[in-house]
Amino acid sequence: MTPSVLLRIRRASKSYSGIPALIDADLDLLAGEVHALMGENGAGKSTLIKILAGVTSPDSAQIEIKGQSVTLSNPQSAFAHGLRFIHQELHVVRQLSAAENIFLGQSYPTRFGFQVRWKQLYQQAEQVLSQLGIDHIDPRRTMGHLSPGDQMLINIAHAFVGDDLSRDSAGALVYVMDEPTAALTGAETAQLFRVIDALRRRGCAVLYVSHRMDEIFTIADRVTVMRDGRIIDTCLIREITPQALIIRMTGRELEHIYPPRLVLPFEDVLLDVCGAQTRVVKGATFQVHAGEIVGVAGLNGSGRTELLRAVMGLDRLTAGEVWLAGKRLTRLTPPRAWREGFAFVPEERRSQGLVLSRSVADNLTLPQLGHVSIGGWLLAHRREHRTSLDTGAMVRLKAHGPAQTVRELSGGNQQKVVFGRALVRPPRLLLLDEPTRGVDVGAKVDLYHLIREISARGAGILLVSSDLPELIGMTDRILIVRGGQVMETVLSNGLTSERLLALCYGNMEHVGSRNAIR
Repeated sequence: MTPSVLLRIRRASKSYSGIPALIDADLDLLAGEVHALMGENGAGKSTLIKILAGVTSPDSAQIEIKGQSVTLSNPQSAFAHGLRFIHQELHVVRQLSAAENIFLGQSYPTRFGFQVRWKQLYQQAEQVLSQLGIDHIDPRRTMGHLSPGDQMLINIAHAFVGDDLSRDSAGALVYVMDEPTAALTGAETAQLFRVIDALRRRGCAVLYVSHRMDEIFTIADRVTVMRDGRIIDTCLIREITPQALIIRMTGRELEHIYPPRLVLPFEDVLLDVCGAQTRVVKGATFQVHAGEIVGVAGLNGSGRTELLRAVMGLDRLTAGEVWLAGKRLTRLTPPRAWREGFAFVPEERRSQGLVLSRSVADNLTLPQLGHVSIGGWLLAHRREHRTSLDTGAMVRLKAHGPAQTVRELSGGNQQKVVFGRALVRPPRLLLLDEPTRGVDVGAKVDLYHLIREISARGAGILLVSSDLPELIGMTDRILIVRGGQVMETVLSNGLTSERLLALCYGNMEHVGSRNAIR
């Protein structure tokens, strides 16, 4: 029996300032299927999702839900028609509790119509989290105190409010998930996949957007590829290979994901960290040579991000020293670090790396205003414009121009802005925390080539990543971090993902599992 079509969209188009972002897109979502949507950053995926969510009005589109023509004029109408969304970016209110964020847009339980029943709200939040297998988050905890991964779990829980997963009938028809696992651990990803499988068995449709090939070939039934605003192809996942999928996404064949090293590292020690101590980091000692790429591996919560924050001066050192090219850096702060030639790509772009309301040019040049000013106090707009164009071209940024607001860019292109900002001036030391998160495979390869070129010029690079093949393929050595301590250093050459994971755990018991590395 042929599955019924739950959602059908025909000839969907959208342009911004005369520039097409989506061109005559056709898509069918079937009952009981997981449908992957793939494409490079800026391919049109986000625009299509925003149209379905009622956030963006299309220039033209015919949308049917269960055979009935509908107009999705706002998020409320999308919700009423049975569409639920887990967006790639964290849409949370950091000052409110996890429970309040889960029920944002919903009616809180009240007494006399105005006094919130907090105990009941927390219990309801615990029930939503429990059905997703999430038991480690206190719903009373303020969102700003949660890790990016836990904030994403709250984001996911929000989509399941009012939907009892233990019942055979669903409260919603279609779930749209845009990079839902980007900040999750392997165990949390596996739990989300179990939830998705339950939705599939109940006859729901899941539109799943991800740049992670292993996820697509694990969870999806069909895949649709977008490129340059158009639907290129739709096929069964079993009828296509990962390499063929990459070619259809990018229009080019990528033979080597991790480019080879251009030159060997220099003998000179560039960064020397001696006994660094913060609230999380415990006596870290390590070196980075000029031209060397040093990875940082550890389980979620191991202190790998905090190690970079300590080097950048974001977290105050209570003990220890940081030396750069033989010069001791006392009273290290982020402004001084930038002046000394440090550059930093943080873990979470929206809350830590971008001013979303400002332009591409403003965000690219923010830490380097002295470089684009006259006399250090008067902004040279032509210089800023030229710098923004050159940097955007370097990272292959897809934007209408330097004046475009960063909020309007796709998630992957926002990440390119954060990465590009680190390259406005050639860095002496580049600190990268999950630099390719949410970036498509073609853009990843471009960034990997850039990293190689930067190291070939003599810059030292410290790379934190939860992608084990990325760490092994791009680094010379890897620091193993456990409990805030650098426990050991291993050569990347000849290392396997299984062995690296075992080192992160501190034993061989968990070899073959990636349940906590992300």
